[in-house]
Amino acid sequence: MTDWGHRAVSLLEKLADCSESGPGVTRLPYTPEHRAALDVLRAAMEGAGLAVSLDAAGTLVGRREGPPGSKCLLVGSHQDSVRQGGAYDGIMGVVLPILALEKLQDEGANLPCTIEILAFADEEGVRFPTALTGSRAVAGTFDPSVLDMRDSQGGTLRDAMVSFGLDPDQIAELSRDQADVLGFLEAHIEQGPLLEEEDEAIGIVTAICGIERHQIVVTGETGHAGTLPMAGRRDALVGAAAIVSEVDRLGQTTTDLRATVGALSVEPNVVNAVPQMVKLSAEFRSPSDETRLNAGQAIHDFAQAMAAKRNLKIEATKTYSQMAQPCDINMSNRLTEAAQKVGASGLKLPSGATHDASAFADLCPIAMLFVRCRDGVSHKPEEYASPKDMDLAISALSQFLKSF
Repeated sequence: MTDWGHRAVSLLEKLADCSESGPGVTRLPYTPEHRAALDVLRAAMEGAGLAVSLDAAGTLVGRREGPPGSKCLLVGSHQDSVRQGGAYDGIMGVVLPILALEKLQDEGANLPCTIEILAFADEEGVRFPTALTGSRAVAGTFDPSVLDMRDSQGGTLRDAMVSFGLDPDQIAELSRDQADVLGFLEAHIEQGPLLEEEDEAIGIVTAICGIERHQIVVTGETGHAGTLPMAGRRDALVGAAAIVSEVDRLGQTTTDLRATVGALSVEPNVVNAVPQMVKLSAEFRSPSDETRLNAGQAIHDFAQAMAAKRNLKIEATKTYSQMAQPCDINMSNRLTEAAQKVGASGLKLPSGATHDASAFADLCPIAMLFVRCRDGVSHKPEEYASPKDMDLAISALSQFLKSF
């Protein structure tokens, strides 16, 4: 009997070696590390009986034909990582379905549809200030203007693709016809603690949370910290601190809301002067667009009230917005049945992070399978999913792939 969980570990270890030097895994798109990972994945896909190709966006595609005229089920995730990330985020969602297809091949199972496994080049958006490049190309929502975006070395995305042997002018031709696609499934580590808290190896995602980000600029008046009286001070940091607390309060008291201030800068940022200007971010995530939008409006209202209270100028601007993407009920029910057949309960939970699956919602029904990760850790070298949990996920994926 093949130990599929340990097979997954072995393959993930090989892929983790496809990394820049330093802690954890650093594998950015269109780099030698990306090329090395493609070589490992190509060999694994071919071993599972797939015909392998590389598309114009740098997505590695492994395809197994189903019965003549059958529609295609798309499965996959991304191969790139954050800097000094872990060995599981993204890439595990490529490895597990490859092994699930190899398992079905060993069992002599006949597939009811055509299946493609997709290893996307750039989901994280670490090298260039864009993301979901490959998945948006397949979904037909790729914006060609991003090809002019530059990395920290000044090179454009277009130049990086061309140097990698790709033709970015062909990306528009990658979009699929909705009539030919059954759906998209992504497997991913949970990146949170809920599965571990519930002692469940795998879970079914209900929705990918919507996200919105706000830039808030608080302007007051500086002065000598020892001579400016406390009464009447226009301290920008005091006003900003109140906004930070309000963002946290919204997150603590609102169901299904994640609220974060992740960036803050202070001017003049010296010990003996009252702060004159503070720039900060406020990010809200929720599987409910109404909840997310209400939180954004609430922080704008709070900021204006704080401006009046402390005689400050406060400008709040929404800089990014992404709608929540509910997972398809029929696909999710099918995935739940597959999970229950192999001994899981079919626990349901939302995703607080965005994924390639969110881009596919513009093309077809989507579903996601989460795999438990130790301590809920992701985007760090300590990222870990156990062989036993991955073995169960492979079995559930095999059942799902047979169900069409």
